[in-house]
Amino acid sequence: MQPRFLVPPPLHAGDTRALPPGPSRHVQVLRLQPGDGITLFDGSGGEWLACIERIGRSEVSVRVIEHVDASRELAFDVTIALGMPANDRMDSVVEKATELGVACIQPLVCERSVLRLSGERADKKVAHWLAVAAAASEQCGRTRVPAVNPICTLSQWLGSLSPDTIGRRHVLSLREGRGGLAMAIAGQRLLFLSGPEGGLSDVEEQSALQAGFEPTSLGPRVLRADTAPLAVLAALALQSDSC
Repeated sequence: MQPRFLVPPPLHAGDTRALPPGPSRHVQVLRLQPGDGITLFDGSGGEWLACIERIGRSEVSVRVIEHVDASRELAFDVTIALGMPANDRMDSVVEKATELGVACIQPLVCERSVLRLSGERADKKVAHWLAVAAAASEQCGRTRVPAVNPICTLSQWLGSLSPDTIGRRHVLSLREGRGGLAMAIAGQRLLFLSGPEGGLSDVEEQSALQAGFEPTSLGPRVLRADTAPLAVLAALALQSDSC
């Protein structure tokens, strides 16, 4: 696979444009040369074949050649809402969830959350996670970058949901799980709620049930806060391949 870079939209065949600073540095690290081919995408779907025209000390110019109708997205629109795990585990969740095809990530502060962010610190973290998602999309071949929503509390988020916002709703539960993941249908919108370290409290899980969430089990083992949402996405990715 040619080196892939995310660039701001729009892209048009025949355009000559300068790469953003990040991709420009990457071109130089890879020791690419004028005439070498690369792949560009702007997050709107598909990707573009391009050719390096000039490499300066801090700027790389490329010529956009043609659009390629490529899609490597899941057959389902999947949102993962999770109580943010602490330390650098949230970075890993964002990276791996992007690779597995998530469409949207909703970071939550729950009753038992260790990581609690608000204000400027929260905004900076979300910007950082968006950059992590963009880099993961470049690496794995996705043509779209998942959204990372602003951090909010679980109660705020549940209150913001409307009946027509999401299709099937699942809360990952060790208390009342009624079996594994049902077979999803291509094009279906899916929402999964997963707790932080220590899981959701009884009150939080009951609030989710009242908001239309179905209690769902991932099996008899207790998965970590950063493992459970990735297990869901891996299972859905296997389903997507068969759709």
